Amino acid sequence: MTNVQNEKWVFILNPTAGNHFATSLIPIIKTRIEEQQLNATLLITEYHGHATVLARESIQNGVKYLIAVGGDGTFNEVAREVTGKQDVIMGIIPAGTGNDFIQILGFPARFEAKHWDLFFQTNTIGMDVGTCNNVQFFNGMGLGFDAQVASENYVDDGKVKKGGKDKYIWHILKTLLFYREKMMTVLANGNNKRSKCFINTISIGRRFAGNFYLTPKAIANDGLLDVCAIRELSLIKRLQILLKVPKGEHINDRSVHYYQTSSLEMKFDQKVPFHVDGELFFSDYFSVKILPKALKIIYNPEGNHYFQGV
Repeated sequence: MTNVQNEKWVFILNPTAGNHFATSLIPIIKTRIEEQQLNATLLITEYHGHATVLARESIQNGVKYLIAVGGDGTFNEVAREVTGKQDVIMGIIPAGTGNDFIQILGFPARFEAKHWDLFFQTNTIGMDVGTCNNVQFFNGMGLGFDAQVASENYVDDGKVKKGGKDKYIWHILKTLLFYREKMMTVLANGNNKRSKCFINTISIGRRFAGNFYLTPKAIANDGLLDVCAIRELSLIKRLQILLKVPKGEHINDRSVHYYQTSSLEMKFDQKVPFHVDGELFFSDYFSVKILPKALKIIYNPEGNHYFQGV
């Protein structure tokens, strides 16, 4: 047997991911475990946050390969336990609806037979991890227009709710029309600047919300955060910029300040919404840092991954 077969594996599967698509992967995973002759356990989550509990227990029990099966939320719950633990290797089998993170690793949103084979080759790389106010992120975080949309769609009188696709589109249109940029102070690369931004995205990855390449130059193991700051815009300019984002062409516009940094601080005069890998928070101060190569993860060297030097 190989060392991979001798090591302990745990698969943590969220059965509700991808409108229960993840459930259809259970027999496939069991078959693959048998084919690879792995010392593996398949665990099924039962509630929000359960993946984190299962990941923590698995690490305490000496797991070597910890695999999240689900969407970006499931991955985040597991990855936050693995970050900084160099003796544990993370993996993800995408089964969610958005699957923004998986593109960093060079795998598709849905595995075919060849991708299962590539996955079990366990090619491993060290990936950077970002932190905002000590909350980890693996793809990116954002303030401004997109965070405002999220706050209106999911928060009502202090209660979290989901309003459905139609209501989400309504919030996008409403925010596009009426959003007012707020003044902030940014300290990055030794420069202190006051400005108003329509969007301020800080990332490890390149893609958000499926097809929006806000930070198209991002490399996931270069020890740097990519920042896309889009200044205060008129309604017409907002539309023009947003139409360019799917192809990453917005960074050539004079309204966009695109740069890299290992850390930055942002201060607002009031609390504002922000998202960290899609999870919503509120604050008036932001301390953002990079943890270089803090997550050991399985990637596809034959795919369109976002790593350098490999």
